[in-house]
Amino acid sequence: MTETKTPEKTRVARPAAVTLTPNAEERIAKLMASAPEGAIGVRLSTPRRGCSGLAYSVDYVTEEVKFDEKIETPGGVFYIDGASVLYLIGSVMDWVEDDFSAGFVFENPNAKGACGCGESFTV
Repeated sequence: MTETKTPEKTRVARPAAVTLTPNAEERIAKLMASAPEGAIGVRLSTPRRGCSGLAYSVDYVTEEVKFDEKIETPGGVFYIDGASVLYLIGSVMDWVEDDFSAGFVFENPNAKGACGCGESFTV
């Protein structure tokens, strides 16, 4: 009797839903350095709000959620809300500071429109 070998399936790592710029990774590191006790990372979600329907929200995380996407960065763990991933695939998240404001900025190829103030978007 001959033994048949089946080829082992190799898993190919899929790219993260969101690409973080070096500035965004540095900001996450700063956030984690001053995070409240119990925080294990930072989480991006897209709650429903604003004129256009969805907004970007970045908050501390105290526990992992089953369907969240987890991205290891040099400064800490970055999570993407599982329900938001489809709205964010292919996005780039940056941290931008100028003389008047500072904040995360998103280049989202899925966004079909945004409100005039830039606080919310639609897909």
